[in-house]
Formats: sequence, structure tokens, C-alpha cells
Amino acid sequence: MTAERYNAYIAWTRSPIADAVGIELEFFSDTAETLIGVLIKDQFDRDFGFVMLGRDLKGRFRCIDVNCSMTRTNARHALFASFRKHLSRGEKVFSQGDEKTDKGGVDLFNSKLPVNQQHQAFKRLCSEPHWVPARGIMSEMMRHFVDVDGNFVEQFQTTAFDSRIWELYLYAALLELDLFVNKEHEAPDFEVSDGQSKVFIEAVIVGPSPNDPPLHPTDNGMPRMRSPEEIKELLKTRAPIRFGSALYSKLNRKIKYWDLRHVKGHPLVFAVADFHENQSMTWTSPALLEYLYGVTHDFIFDDSGQLVITPLKIETHEYRGKTIPSGYFLLPGAENISAVLFSSSGTISKFNRMGLLAGFGLPNQKIFRCGVKHRHDPNAALPDPFLHEVKQGVVTETWAEGLSMFHNPNAKHKIDPDMFPGIAHHWFEDRKVKSWLPEFHVYNSFTWNVIITDKDDPDEELAI
Repeated sequence: MTAERYNAYIAWTRSPIADAVGIELEFFSDTAETLIGVLIKDQFDRDFGFVMLGRDLKGRFRCIDVNCSMTRTNARHALFASFRKHLSRGEKVFSQGDEKTDKGGVDLFNSKLPVNQQHQAFKRLCSEPHWVPARGIMSEMMRHFVDVDGNFVEQFQTTAFDSRIWELYLYAALLELDLFVNKEHEAPDFEVSDGQSKVFIEAVIVGPSPNDPPLHPTDNGMPRMRSPEEIKELLKTRAPIRFGSALYSKLNRKIKYWDLRHVKGHPLVFAVADFHENQSMTWTSPALLEYLYGVTHDFIFDDSGQLVITPLKIETHEYRGKTIPSGYFLLPGAENISAVLFSSSGTISKFNRMGLLAGFGLPNQKIFRCGVKHRHDPNAALPDPFLHEVKQGVVTETWAEGLSMFHNPNAKHKIDPDMFPGIAHHWFEDRKVKSWLPEFHVYNSFTWNVIITDKDDPDEELAI
């Protein structure tokens, strides 16, 4: 069993302390994947053991057998013996005795709603073969997901598909960062902890405005992309105002998040994603940075060829008669917001790529990804392009890849960046933005989803 497939089943079960205790080395399953076993090296004693997992009454893989303090060879033999023992009994479900009382487990795709009430993206996700990988990995995830409000599934299937996709993406990324993720409160959406400090995270999206004309597909049915000239103009005008509206509504909430008893005294983060227009998340991130800090950056190359960056203060943003002040972190009350999280990758395509890498794809399916990534050259003004096939054993991808945390310089409660390792961090210091970025940091990307078929209908062959 590959590490990617193992994680697709186990990431939602595994405790964040597991990595501190042992190193997962080898992954095994029976042919039907009724059982999953992992060989583990003890971090302290340097000996070996194993954990055997089977599905409980809610379909979640959980521990059903464990042993330790062996040599590597003996641990592997003991693991295989555990496989034989459990398979010989013919059991496929291994009750833990707590399934009736715990709150986890949501059936995301079973809909009793009329088709005309279902969100168009949900209908495509459920019915089209291009999205089989996403359905596979999301189904495993949702066996563990806690629906605090009781309306998550209905909203996902109808009016709030984008919001719920973003929330599911955050859930996956936060678990991957080895954080304890708690969803027992109605608000904010997540309480996360590294075992020492707590941070609360509220998810928000930039949705479409009825005042904006829809971005219709091209004549051949492909998504219409904004031209560079259009993007340049909208980054100065509409995009920051859209981010401002979404974030200000959270700041101006009647019952303030930071006044909630369980939140008081802890950092609070707003996690924002842009869905205001088809493909808008691929080009609006510069507008968010400029709106948050109220500054843009101009650059030139001097006579010696060295990059010179000059910060320029932004006073306001204007679009179609509406004007807002720039600098979200300068607004009254914003000192209660420790940071803003953003990713352009929290979309259904992310789930499809991760699902394909985990082996949930179809035999005749290929996925390609192209985009731009950070160029680790202090003299570089532009990012590097990339293009690859999303293929098992060739490409790796993480949930948190592409996440950026913009730290508030005026925050009452600062966040230790080490609590969120491996993502990009940005600070405003000495009148300009300074950043730390991981080795492979994607700014934006497009995913080409191909089903190889002998049919002539292109709609059955390609999805983006």
C-alpha cells in the first residue's frame, strides 16, 4: 500500500502525537482493504512494532491490534500474523463500542433533495467520472467529520457548496499539520492546538456579487480566462473590495468572535478563499496582501542588475463608486485578529488530485497540473512556471501546499509560526512585507482532468 493511499484512510484517525512517538515505515493491506497495517519504529527505544486497523461501525479505520518492542523483522512477521488471525475470522467490521455516542460521521453524497435544488457543482461531483477521485477521498474524510450545526450536508448540496469545500479543505490541511482539530463549538469553525497553545479559525469565502456580470464560457465551452490587462485592473479595484467585504463582515459580527468565552485570550484567525468568479482564486492573491497591509510594492533592477523593491502605501480602494480604506489590519477591532489564512488551492480540484494520488482514480483517467510557484532567488521578480502529470510514484502533493498565513503586526495575540510548519508566512516589518516560503510554494494552478475515451463528445473527455 502506498503512503498516499494509507494517509487517505488513516489521516483522519491518527493522533497528532503519533509522529512524536513513532515513525511509520511500511504500509500493508489485504486485497479487499478490510484491514490496514503499519510497521512503526519507536522514536525513543529505536525498536519496532505495528498497528493493525479495521473499520468500525461508521466505516472508520481504527486500531484493533497493536504490539511493540521487537526487531524490525519480528515486527513485520507479527503484523502478518495479525493479518492472518483477523482475516481467518471473516470479520469486516470491528466495533469499538462508542459509535452510537460519538458525533463523527457524515454522508456527504446521499441526497434526498430534488435535483433542481442541488448545486450545479454538487451534481457534477456526484455524477461525472472526472470527479471519482475526489468522491473517494472525501467519502473517507467525512466518516470522521463532525457536523456541529447539523446543516453541513444540506448546504454542501445546495446553496453553500464553495463555503463547505473550503471548510473541508481546511480540515484536511490542519490535520496534516499535526494539529489537534476540535469542532465542538458552533463558532469559530475550528479550534486547533499543538498541545500547548490554542488557535481559533473561522472560515469565510469571497462569494459572487449579483452586481457583477457572470464570466461566461468561451464558444467552445472552455472556461473563459481573464486577460492580463483585465487582471491588472481588477487587482487594484474589485478584488480588494471583495476581500474587504468578506473580512469586514466577520470583523463586524454582532457577537464578536473574540468575546466568546472559549476564544478569549487566544489567537483568532480568519481563513479566506476567493470564489467570487470562475477561476478568480487563481489571480486575486496579490490583492489580498495589499488590502491586509495597505501597501503595494514597486520594483526595478538597478544598473548592476540587482532587484530593488520599494514599498508604496495604499490609502483606498475604489470600484464602481464604492470606496474602502486599505489596510484591514489597521481597522478598529482588527487587533483581535491574529492573522489571515489564504490558499488558492482549496477547491474540488485539490480533492481530485489528492484522490488520484491515493489511488481512487479511474484506469482511463489522467490529471495534469500547471501553474506558477515561488522562485527562491532574492533577485527574482517573477515566479517560476511548472507543469506535471499528477501521477502516483512521480509527483507528491500535500494538503497544506500553497497555504499562506498573513500575520497581523498589531495583533493582541501573536501566533508562533512553528505551530503551522511548512506553509508560507508573511509579516509586515520596516514598512514592507517580509516572507518565509517553503521550497515548493504554489501561487496558483490549473488542473486538467482527462478521461480517455473513444467517444466524440469532448464534454465526456475533459474537465477543468
